[in-house]
Amino acid sequence: MARTNYSFEKRKRELAKKKKKEEKRLRKLEKKNAAKDVEAPPAGEE
Repeated sequence: MARTNYSFEKRKRELAKKKKKEEKRLRKLEKKNAAKDVEAPPAGEE
């Protein structure tokens, strides 16, 4: 009977967590930049 490769499963979980965390970071960054663009009017208009 084959043994379970726990280290492979752990690495897979860690990579999934890392990917999810990076996607969340990028979403936050996009949201922050979008809010910044809306709030700050271009300098030439005033």
